[in-house]
Amino acid sequence: MTAEREEPNEEEGFGAILRGAMVIFDKDLRTEARTKEILLTMGFFGLLVVLIFSMSFYRGDVPLQVIVPGILWVAIAFAGTLGLSRAFDRERENDCIRALMLSPVPRASIYLGKLFGILTFMLVVELVVAPAVAFFFSLPLDVDRVLRIAAVLLLGTIGYAIVGTALAAALMRAHSRDVLLAIVIYPFVVPVMIAGVKATAAMLESRPLVDDYKLWLAFLVFFDSVFLVLSLWTFESLLLD
Repeated sequence: MTAEREEPNEEEGFGAILRGAMVIFDKDLRTEARTKEILLTMGFFGLLVVLIFSMSFYRGDVPLQVIVPGILWVAIAFAGTLGLSRAFDRERENDCIRALMLSPVPRASIYLGKLFGILTFMLVVELVVAPAVAFFFSLPLDVDRVLRIAAVLLLGTIGYAIVGTALAAALMRAHSRDVLLAIVIYPFVVPVMIAGVKATAAMLESRPLVDDYKLWLAFLVFFDSVFLVLSLWTFESLLLD
């Protein structure tokens, strides 16, 4: 007589998912701390984009609130795409992802662990890129504006990482995955980019447009929530296809 496996309740199930995700997240952090491949590549490319744009618009007549938000979010998007293209490299080598799928770790843990990793890398890069943008364009920022823009960057980066992690997993076995990822991801994250640019621009006005800012911030919260649910729901099928 064999004992049947007891189904965990909802609270225990979430705890197991979170514990598994943190194990994968910790593994990615330790690996990156040793190699620094992803962070250095993302950081260098992000700063390069900012530098090129700052030279292009040097002493231009275009208002800062028109050009700076776009430059900031383009740099973040390009750097994020580079990081996402490497997110599943180690799992793809020797087909380690198959062993991970066969392990007792919940499938959602794999997605969340990788999501936490790429999100952390993107936020670390933004800690360098955003001040570089403020320096090169001499932005007139106070504490309130900085905190509000930081909230936009956080929510926008979460949305970008949510979508990007799912797509990177889906394209993991593709031969031209780097090219395909760059083509596929941007149509999905256009709403994030637009909302991020608009909310950032609202905070760079001489008199901040608080109502517009709140509207776009609420949109980012909605986007992140919807796509997180969709990504968790479809992640296993994306890995198996």
